[in-house]
Amino acid sequence: MYVGSSSGWQEELIGVSAITRRWLADQGSLTERISQRCAGFNVSRVAQRRGQVLLDEAAIAGVAAKERALLRDVYLCCGTRPLVFAHSVLPQTSLTGHWSRLAQLGNRSLGAILFADPLVRRGSLQFRRLDFRHVLYRQAVLGLSLPPRYLWARRSLLMLAQRRILVTEVFLPGVFEL
Repeated sequence: MYVGSSSGWQEELIGVSAITRRWLADQGSLTERISQRCAGFNVSRVAQRRGQVLLDEAAIAGVAAKERALLRDVYLCCGTRPLVFAHSVLPQTSLTGHWSRLAQLGNRSLGAILFADPLVRRGSLQFRRLDFRHVLYRQAVLGLSLPPRYLWARRSLLMLAQRRILVTEVFLPGVFEL
């Protein structure tokens, strides 16, 4: 169970297994953590497009309701097995200066670049249990042959000065086996 709020995203986990909690609450780079446990780590880009952000993402990402942002969806994989579905919201105002190159990542890890910069700050983690009703659940399970009833997700805001990037990571069942 988790503590409720109107958007469904929480800052506290209650009653989550120890293994799940360790993965969700880890403050470090998820890319680094997975690559330490998987010799065949890779990033598989699903989509990168300019589009409208989800309603519950707009205010956090600093994007007006009708404003478009760069949306990037990838799987973090061990070999061919997807472990995490990552959804990033990169507002146009954030894609300037040092971060202008983030629009051309291809199959490179966004997390590896962000966590390598000592000036980047991570906001608090928020958690949510997603099921078939949430668009990120539906996108995440496209790479699974047998989707579970729900998936755990976390999101956080990464900041460099006034620039923001919202990253949501949806944990697929295989990640907990690492």
